[in-house]
Amino acid sequence: MLTESTRLPEQASARHTVPAGDYYIGILRAGQTLRILDLEGNQAADTLFYSAADPTERYSAMDTIREQGNVYLTTGSVLRSNENRPMLEIVADTCGRHDTLGGACATESNTVRYDLEKRCMHACRDSWMLAISEHPEYGLDKGDITHNINFFMNVPVTEEGGLTFADGISAPGKYVELTACMDVIVLISNCPQLNNPCNGYNPTPIELLVWDN
Repeated sequence: MLTESTRLPEQASARHTVPAGDYYIGILRAGQTLRILDLEGNQAADTLFYSAADPTERYSAMDTIREQGNVYLTTGSVLRSNENRPMLEIVADTCGRHDTLGGACATESNTVRYDLEKRCMHACRDSWMLAISEHPEYGLDKGDITHNINFFMNVPVTEEGGLTFADGISAPGKYVELTACMDVIVLISNCPQLNNPCNGYNPTPIELLVWDN
């Protein structure tokens, strides 16, 4: 559901630009609101969430999809943990829907989907692994890289129950806002994918804005 926010960028308590192919890791406190802004359009932001108090509690696609009865995320969606607790709620969305099923690109999947020559191309799992190795203070390791959300990514489900990667439905200036229900670690790979339409074959920056209330 398309809904605009009343929050003003100049009132944000923090702003970060994440270049194409780069990562972001940080803590969003309970009650704070995060806006993920697609600056140039047709970009995918592969995102993981963890409880800051105990990172073994993390975003669960299964629990989220089951409780809301929908494979897509938009305004009103509550992102639930593997303990079936609310982690964040989408409170504004000018894109319309976000993918929960497509997963993240990896060197292995690039090889299988595209070509052996694509194996060495940068992938979201590389960005996440770099983030957790450079920031051990968050207590994450390789085993914590699980199923993610693909904000702005368009992955239609076919009549046969399969998945297809299609052109993004975002545009310059589109955004999604999430309010934290608990203190969460936010881990984002600003997807570097060049082999499918999720980034329009041209990865671009995103901006993250945080409001305290």
